[in-house]
Amino acid sequence: IVDDLGYVRKTEQESSVLFELIAHRYERHSLIITSNQSFEDWDQLFDDTVMTVAAIDRLVHHATIIQCEGDSYRRKQSAKKQAS
Repeated sequence: IVDDLGYVRKTEQESSVLFELIAHRYERHSLIITSNQSFEDWDQLFDDTVMTVAAIDRLVHHATIIQCEGDSYRRKQSAKKQAS
């Protein structure tokens, strides 16, 4: 499980390791990724557009994509605590 991908900008070396992880697990093992960024914004994760496209291609090939919409549960909890 890779949680909150894209929250922090990756170095060239980190994005390369991330791509290697995705490529290694492709068609071999399961991989769960959570991200607040849509695929259109993933160009900021990888230094190279070709690498971005290749990573997304591998991820979505056999994927079940679950898109959640709504308010942040952390923000809701914080608001409840402040109201109490």
